[in-house]
Amino acid sequence: MELINDVLSDPAPETEWARSQLRTLLASYPDNPERAFLEHLIGTRKQAGQRLPVNGEGSTPAGRPVAQGAQDSGATKRIKSVLGSRLLLTAFQPVHRLPEGGVAGVEALTRFVSSDGADADTWFREAESVGLGVELEIAALQCAVSAAGKIPSHLFVAFNLTPTAVTESRTQGLLQNSGLAMDRIVVELRGQTDDRQWERVIRSLEPLRRSGLRVAVDGSGPSFTPVDRILALRPDIIKLDRTFIDGILEGPEPDEPVVIGLAREVGAVLAAEGIETETELAAVIDAGLTAGQGYLMGRPSVHPLDWSSWIIQPTVGVNVEP
Repeated sequence: MELINDVLSDPAPETEWARSQLRTLLASYPDNPERAFLEHLIGTRKQAGQRLPVNGEGSTPAGRPVAQGAQDSGATKRIKSVLGSRLLLTAFQPVHRLPEGGVAGVEALTRFVSSDGADADTWFREAESVGLGVELEIAALQCAVSAAGKIPSHLFVAFNLTPTAVTESRTQGLLQNSGLAMDRIVVELRGQTDDRQWERVIRSLEPLRRSGLRVAVDGSGPSFTPVDRILALRPDIIKLDRTFIDGILEGPEPDEPVVIGLAREVGAVLAAEGIETETELAAVIDAGLTAGQGYLMGRPSVHPLDWSSWIIQPTVGVNVEP
């Protein structure tokens, strides 16, 4: 694993304990370096002793709020601890073709090794609040690109990025030098931005798209992309979340959903996320969506053996007739 080599080749004297710990774990699990590295990350996190504030932490004993500057300082230290110790992993979730059900690709999802149980969104929001959002995104992308080397070569790999991160030259360099064929890469744009930044996103992605890279946007839910921006970007994939699924389960509308006509206009594939039941899967297929993912069809996993099994084992629930 590239990440293991990075840790072992770090010359910093203050991290010798971490290298020693990792070497010991690799010796304990000679046939399972992934487990050794996971145990290393957990041990490193405990050693760092950093936790997000919970249960009233962040207040003085007298109950007075800690100054914002002190809170920001603590958040900065936590994020820098993650950046310095690589306390993150990549999970992949399969994306299926519909209605036939075969796996077409995977979505990369960041997982943080922490004792507080904070989810990835919490970490990224906190990083953004202290000016380290892009740094954390790029670290997560590096981790995901490294892990993607073990994904079967006929599957696409989708990476979640904010518009700000997409316009970074470091991000573009990582994608270009990922070792993945450009037509296997999908960039899923997440988060809101202004019109000027959106124009920069379009310009930044243009050369990569000419080489085969595809782009996905949210077409429903709280982070949906406005129609005018979809028309300007002309994405390859429009993703629809639980909001859309819940809507179609309530009963057929007299008119076709706007997003379906919009996808047709720009030539985008419609993909559902968050499919959890057979009924939801059938409804998504009836609505004409041609790709989907969710717990019913495969949970996110950090284990390479799971990634390989997705292409050789049928997934329960994907053989629903339209």
